[in-house]
Amino acid sequence: MALAKLGEGANTGCMTQTDDSLRDHFLVASPYLEDAGFHGAVVYLCEHSAEGAMGIVVNQPLEITVGEVLDQLDIRRERPDQPVYAGGPVQTERGFVLHRTGGDWHGTIPVSDRISLTVSRDVLEAIGRGDGPRQYLMALGYSGWGEGQLEEELASNSWLVTPADDDLLFRTPDESRYAGVLRAMGIDLNQLTNTVGHA
Repeated sequence: MALAKLGEGANTGCMTQTDDSLRDHFLVASPYLEDAGFHGAVVYLCEHSAEGAMGIVVNQPLEITVGEVLDQLDIRRERPDQPVYAGGPVQTERGFVLHRTGGDWHGTIPVSDRISLTVSRDVLEAIGRGDGPRQYLMALGYSGWGEGQLEEELASNSWLVTPADDDLLFRTPDESRYAGVLRAMGIDLNQLTNTVGHA
């Protein structure tokens, strides 16, 4: 899947969708996940097929706002001051906007009938004008898995999986998103962390 830096053209070709795809699901890092970079992470999966998977971490804000990114790109802005997220360790110089489906932007990839991913400058210009997506989340970088890699991590209990919830994605505060997703799954965060070393 080719993904472009915001402000440049984008090839929006997608992986082949399969019936058992976890696209439009949350991956929730379990205490058994060995990669410290994903500790406490909630990942929204944008693509998942036999070829691999791609997602955006949605609960690790960077020390930069959307408004500051627009300033760097010389895009006039009115009010966007929400945080930009560290979407993952791959291509951290590239930007991605997850948003409610709707609007007419060049580099948009439909993830579901509710959520889309846009990688083109025009969505940022719309956000700056105040007529962009009503609900959106911007990230730099993404999280990627090669063929069979995510399946191996799932088999080793590194991730919990649940269908994505729009309110948890767009409305829940960053610091509450991890616990909020677990709570929606019926899992108590304290009980989950206490299981480490006692399996």
